[in-house]
Amino acid sequence: MLRICVDMDEVMADTLGEHLRRYNEASFQEITLADLSGKALWDVVSTDRQELLRELLHAEDFFEDLPVMPDAPEVLRNLAGRFEVFIATQAMSVPNSFGPKYRWLQRHFPFLPPTQFVYCGDKSILRADYLIDDLPRNLLRFVGTGLLYSAPHNLAATGFTRVANWLEVAQYFEAM
Repeated sequence: MLRICVDMDEVMADTLGEHLRRYNEASFQEITLADLSGKALWDVVSTDRQELLRELLHAEDFFEDLPVMPDAPEVLRNLAGRFEVFIATQAMSVPNSFGPKYRWLQRHFPFLPPTQFVYCGDKSILRADYLIDDLPRNLLRFVGTGLLYSAPHNLAATGFTRVANWLEVAQYFEAM
């Protein structure tokens, strides 16, 4: 059976949308997703406000209630019936995210067994046929086939098979 690893942040969960919402609220700014085209939020926020970005991301409740990407539950449920699906999240970059990410996955993707949640730092350790991720650097070191999930920060990345949303993910795996 083919194995698919799926990133959580910016692929299953709208982490950027929540980070942007909290930042704008705390700083009285009005940065939009359009302002981030080709850039990460960290690239458009002035250096004197980087610590605020970090504090917001490390808040105990940040990862608890992230919005789910449209169509992700339905598509993943279908894929999990045909493939071995693992969730591979770089939780090591925000260690206090382990519990909230676990609870979020249980709430929104109860059909995925927790034994298939992988908390890691470097995704090159993953052994799978496919990796769906928004970070090109993770796909470059991955041994299988990488699918770049489109996000504002990766729009300039080239040389990857790109999927714009979960319906495109479903279409990609449809014939397999």
